[in-house]
Amino acid sequence: MERRKFIQNSMIIGGASILPTSSVLAQSVEQGVIDKLMDENGNFVQAALPYANNFLEPCMDEETLYLHHTFHHGGAVKGANKDLEMINKAMEEGNYDLVEHWTGKLSYHFSSHILHSIFWTNLTNKKNDPKGTLLKYIEKSFGTLDNLKALLGKVSKSVESSGWGILAYQPFTDRLTVLGCADHQKLTQWGCIPILVIDVWEHAYYLTYRNRRGEFVDCVMDIINWDNVAQRLDIALKIR
Repeated sequence: MERRKFIQNSMIIGGASILPTSSVLAQSVEQGVIDKLMDENGNFVQAALPYANNFLEPCMDEETLYLHHTFHHGGAVKGANKDLEMINKAMEEGNYDLVEHWTGKLSYHFSSHILHSIFWTNLTNKKNDPKGTLLKYIEKSFGTLDNLKALLGKVSKSVESSGWGILAYQPFTDRLTVLGCADHQKLTQWGCIPILVIDVWEHAYYLTYRNRRGEFVDCVMDIINWDNVAQRLDIALKIR
């Protein structure tokens, strides 16, 4: 399976098993809509949230979720389309003076789109635990689940300024790895595939937590949809 198809096709499949079959999430999975990052015309598209804006309360309040998804994630999608438009225009006109600028912007905006799309599906309102292949890889890579949680939590809390805490599958080592990503695209590793992400930009938590990022990260660690993470890992293993 191509890595691009993995990103497009694995956004939320695992999440359906936690929610009722009548939920928006389950219906979206069946329709194959919510994990679609680009349409047939080559335009980046944003799916609706896979649950109501108050679904993650009290960990994430309704207003923050609405603003975050609509304006921050939505803004990244609009930005990525603009960047791609300008790159295509440069090729059509044979004028490459500004392509370094626009390719850099596309890296920023599209990375934001990818990570946000994963983030929404990584979360649920029911506590659950990893099992099966995912748990085996956690123990292989970190020793115990508690070790992973401690490492991922600390890295997420310690990201300088804005960014993400990321758990990724690294096919070159056949292990999981934890990253502290600056912005949306910096300090990553070539080849790694994100399977769990924690947004620590202030817009993700400020209305409720103010500057208490640590409290927000601790709360998120309790609402991780490990079934979704497991599904992502299963797909990643098929493309190594």
